[in-house]
Amino acid sequence: MWRPGQWSTPAGNTPTNSPPPGALPHHQQNPLFNNRPYSPSPLPGGIGASGRRPQPTPRASSLSLGPGAGTSATGLSASLRSQHNISGGGGVGKRAVSGGPPPAGIRHPLDVLEEILGAQVKPLVEEEGDLDRNGGSWEPEVEDAEGIEFGEGGLEEFLKCEEVKEVRAREIKSRARAYSAHSVDEYEREKGKFQDLHRSIKACDEVLKSVESYLYSFQTDLGVVSAEIETLQNRSTMLNKRLENRRGVEKLLGPVVEDVALSPNVVKRIIDGDVNDIWVRSLQEVDSKMKAIAALDATKVKATKDVKPELERLEHKAIERVRDFFVTRIKAIRVPGANAQVIQQSGFLRYKALFQFMANHHVQLADEIGQAYINTMRWYYLSHFTRYHKSLEKLKLHVMDKHDVVGQEEPARRNNLISSLKSSAPPSYDAFNIGRRIDTLKNRTAPVLTASQAEEGRTAHYPEVPFRHFNAALTENASSEYSFITEFFSHKTYDQASAMFHQIFDPTFTLGQTFTKSLIDSTLDCLGVLLCVRLNQYSAFEMQKRRIPAADAYINATNMLLWPRFQIIMDAHCESLRRTSTSTSGRGGVSSVGGGLSAKQQGTAPHFLTQRFAGFMNGILTLSAEAGDDEPVANSLGRLRSDFEAFLTKLSAAITDAKKRERFLFNNYSLVLAVIGDTEGKMALEQKAHFEMLKKAFGSGGS
Repeated sequence: MWRPGQWSTPAGNTPTNSPPPGALPHHQQNPLFNNRPYSPSPLPGGIGASGRRPQPTPRASSLSLGPGAGTSATGLSASLRSQHNISGGGGVGKRAVSGGPPPAGIRHPLDVLEEILGAQVKPLVEEEGDLDRNGGSWEPEVEDAEGIEFGEGGLEEFLKCEEVKEVRAREIKSRARAYSAHSVDEYEREKGKFQDLHRSIKACDEVLKSVESYLYSFQTDLGVVSAEIETLQNRSTMLNKRLENRRGVEKLLGPVVEDVALSPNVVKRIIDGDVNDIWVRSLQEVDSKMKAIAALDATKVKATKDVKPELERLEHKAIERVRDFFVTRIKAIRVPGANAQVIQQSGFLRYKALFQFMANHHVQLADEIGQAYINTMRWYYLSHFTRYHKSLEKLKLHVMDKHDVVGQEEPARRNNLISSLKSSAPPSYDAFNIGRRIDTLKNRTAPVLTASQAEEGRTAHYPEVPFRHFNAALTENASSEYSFITEFFSHKTYDQASAMFHQIFDPTFTLGQTFTKSLIDSTLDCLGVLLCVRLNQYSAFEMQKRRIPAADAYINATNMLLWPRFQIIMDAHCESLRRTSTSTSGRGGVSSVGGGLSAKQQGTAPHFLTQRFAGFMNGILTLSAEAGDDEPVANSLGRLRSDFEAFLTKLSAAITDAKKRERFLFNNYSLVLAVIGDTEGKMALEQKAHFEMLKKAFGSGGS
């Protein structure tokens, strides 16, 4: 702590412009810190008035030694004023300081003031001079201390804190000096590395110089390339414009050129190539070119005059090759053992486009090819079905004549049968029961009997069996042929296609009608004829389902053969019952019919003709379950039933006992009703209702 008084600067201690090392605090030794305008309060000799000392900072100006300050600061100001005679008038801030050196062990007051103010004071004082203009010593102004805050502990506590700070600052300085010395030693040790680093940096500089020159040359080349790119861009723009113009022209001329131009490969293939799928596509291309050229205006497109004659010659060559191709396929059908359906699929329908081309460009030749096909297929079907007809004629058939009727007496039936179709079968058949014969109608999709199987067969059949096989084969082939004609000759109308079909199949249809007539003309098999009718109706249904009307004429003609024959056979059965009734009444009723039995022995049991009639009616009703009202079956069956009832009435008239007579009629009608009880259909219901009424009419049989 310093005391106020006068002192003089010791000899040899001339102040300098900078304080000695360690005199300043650590934070003030920073060079950046020296740029800050710190200075003590105005010094004598005009320092404050010269304008070199800036105004105190806001933080410094906040400190005050006025009346409102702390107690310690106030006491210090009063003490200073009393001891050093500091006037309070016009010499405010001035105090007289006695000269002489400061006491021993006392710090220089400027050092203490620098620590308090945190700014350099000595250099400024030394710069202005130790003496003022009057030769007097410099004295610090009290104003400089008015802004200092010493805290609650007073000046001594403040100085102790400053001493602690100073000790810390010295320690930091010593550490800095030690670190600096250490850094120097370390630098000496690493000197070689630094030299190597220096040489590496120089080498890098050389490399960078070469890189710089390379980059400069690259920049030059890049400029050249940029100029070339600009040239290419201009050229590309020009080419794009040309391309757009050409595309516009191509858009207009392309379709015309495409229609006119034809590849040489296509021409060569049409002339010399094999006829296959590729050849067909080439011919279609030629056809499209010809249509396109025909649609062009020759006055606007001059190229058509040059191309059209060449295409016409190519057209004639193509037509010639197409003609030869189909002639070869038609000849293949005439080869023995050839399958016409396979040739139609692989040789005709597959190359249908070729025939259409010929029909469009040469109608006469196409008609000639069509006529050649008609003649070939007519021969093909007629020859094959003639052979099949002859094979079916070799089948053994059950032949039924005038002895196989309902009213025929049992002893009169002959065991020897007249042969038909060049063969005969033993009498192991039942002419009045449908039995398993209905299977022929149910299994209508069964395989057709082949010619070889028919020739080798030894089993006896009913007439509906050969009828079914022949007509099934005929309708299948007719369906296939009609479908082929409508598809392959699609350029023809419906009437023309039907005419072609009839030209092919009429001889075969005639053969079929002849075969049907030979089957039914000499037989009295009513169930067999009715079965043939149902099979023929099924064929008509299949033709309608397949939409093939061309075979309707044959089916109708077959019906015209079957229905009259059916009525003739039914008339024969009715006539047999009438003859039986007449002979029964003329020969004494039951005894004569029963083979010599007396009335007592005859009793009321059903007659054997009742069993035959019931079985026959059951067969007809079974085959007529889906019959229409326009069929003659109902009328024929009604006439047969009336004759049977008349026969039973005349037969029962021979029985004198009324009860037995009624029981006899009741038993016969009950037997008929029991046999036909499982039949279905409208006609069956009517017949069952009628016999149920007869049964009720005779009560419980006279019991």
